[in-house]
Amino acid sequence: MSKSKRINDVTTKIVIYAVLIFFMFLTAGPFYWMAKTSLETSTNIFKYPPSLVPWPLTFENYVGVWKMLKLGTYYKNSFIIAGFGTLANVLFALMAAYPMARLDFYGKRLSLFLVLIPMMIPVQGTLIVNYLTLRKLHLLNTYAGVIIPQSVSLFGIFLMRQAYLGIPRDLEDAARIDGAGEFYIWWRIMTPLVTPTIATLAIFQVLTWWDQFLWPLIVLSSSDKYPLAVALVYLQGAFQTNFRYTVAGMVLAVIPVILLFLFMQRYIIKGITEGALKY
Repeated sequence: MSKSKRINDVTTKIVIYAVLIFFMFLTAGPFYWMAKTSLETSTNIFKYPPSLVPWPLTFENYVGVWKMLKLGTYYKNSFIIAGFGTLANVLFALMAAYPMARLDFYGKRLSLFLVLIPMMIPVQGTLIVNYLTLRKLHLLNTYAGVIIPQSVSLFGIFLMRQAYLGIPRDLEDAARIDGAGEFYIWWRIMTPLVTPTIATLAIFQVLTWWDQFLWPLIVLSSSDKYPLAVALVYLQGAFQTNFRYTVAGMVLAVIPVILLFLFMQRYIIKGITEGALKY
């Protein structure tokens, strides 16, 4: 390799890393400012000159917001809604995607078309119909009323279908020769092979359910059943004179998502590089 080519390669890498570092600070900057603000005392948040390190350091904002708003209750509600919502979406996506990918039946192409078409309809367009249906079923102000209307992810079905399509047909044929039934093939042979994609779908669903605001606000009338995202809006109104309580509550809401991502990131990367997203 010539000297000029090595210089060009080094220059290219420097530029690429400089751009990535810039976007890293651009993305992480607001969150760092929010976390720093939540760890400071009740002084002016726009003080000059600004400090990069919170000092004096204090956790009184977290203790105060946790006690005064009883955030443990809202955490529990969010875990219930996000947990059962994610479980339902992943399970139904697996059940619907497998026959669309591996079985031959009349209207197979039409079923895929019918799955993709509703993805073009915005969520706001289904709010009234879903609300009236839940009222008829007496499911308003319940966790089930929040979860059931959105328990099937059309994107999840399409994603898992693509993952199943990537599995060689020989494995399926060998299992049938050995006498395995269709359910056994789906659950014990095919599904474990798409685990990275399942993990990717699961974390997408957790993020979606954890951040839900509009639909729980419409369905739930009791404040003690609100998820964390809805409770934080009331937090902003309750502590207008103490902005540090508000940002402390926001940091507490984001921490579970960050921990989940750190735990699942290797599965996500594997799902992106080896799973359905490459097709």
